[in-house]
Amino acid sequence: MNDTGVAEEDLKMANVFTVAEYILDKLGPMTAMKLQKLVYYSQAWHLTWDEVPLFDEKIEAWANGPVVPALYDAHRGEYRVAAGMFRDRADCELNEDEIESIEQVLEVYGDKDPQWLSNLTHMEDPWKLARTGIKEGARCNEEITKDTIVEYYSSI
Repeated sequence: MNDTGVAEEDLKMANVFTVAEYILDKLGPMTAMKLQKLVYYSQAWHLTWDEVPLFDEKIEAWANGPVVPALYDAHRGEYRVAAGMFRDRADCELNEDEIESIEQVLEVYGDKDPQWLSNLTHMEDPWKLARTGIKEGARCNEEITKDTIVEYYSSI
């Protein structure tokens, strides 16, 4: 316990691999692109609803939509990903609020195909603003900031 009476493990933020494993456990194998978009939407909506990040790794505005580079590095070269791929990198258990956010995201976006999800992100301000001045389809590693995410998703 810390000074506020909260267990230390309850203070630890999940990492992107914990979130990815949870999604894969729930939905089964999927394309790496779909996993990236579901991780993004999980972060976006958790930030908006709970006002805290789900994970700390940065999200970048790549040509095919938001990507968490740390997760990409772990699945680079794989078209499909499955549960267990990131288990050794998952660093803690998700808490009830985190699970609830991810579950709600999966309920809305989980049955969508990867290209549909990518197209949706291309219509939304966080991705568009991070790519300001970047030609369509061009490489980009600009960060999609948490502030931009909260500002956009709290308005819809």
